[in-house]
Amino acid sequence: MPAPSPLPSYLYKILDTAPPSPLPARLPLSDLDRNDGFLHLSTSTQVPGTADSYFSDFTELWLLKIEYKVLADGTDADGEVKKGAEIKWEEVGRGCFAHFYGGDLGKGNVGEVVKVEKVGTWGKSLDLEW
Repeated sequence: MPAPSPLPSYLYKILDTAPPSPLPARLPLSDLDRNDGFLHLSTSTQVPGTADSYFSDFTELWLLKIEYKVLADGTDADGEVKKGAEIKWEEVGRGCFAHFYGGDLGKGNVGEVVKVEKVGTWGKSLDLEW
């Protein structure tokens, strides 16, 4: 499945606990990301469904908002372009998701941290038009 067209302006990493503030140079990987060998990311339209599917028991989530171009350029957590760091669009279930290989997230590539509280379902609580 190909990348969406047009490409998104932002990608999001969903966290079930608050990240350190201020963001460190390198955030720890989730068990899922470590086991799969890449960072799982979502577009703004995918976040509500991903949250409902994988985080339904949580009442608050934190979203790391990352400029697409920053990761597409291979910018690592420290803000430096890392050789081999790249986004791959891969089919998962019924959608095509962005996966970031060869790099990490941290203060050098995350633009914003947003706390979101659940009201009803995540689909109803998340309206990301940023």
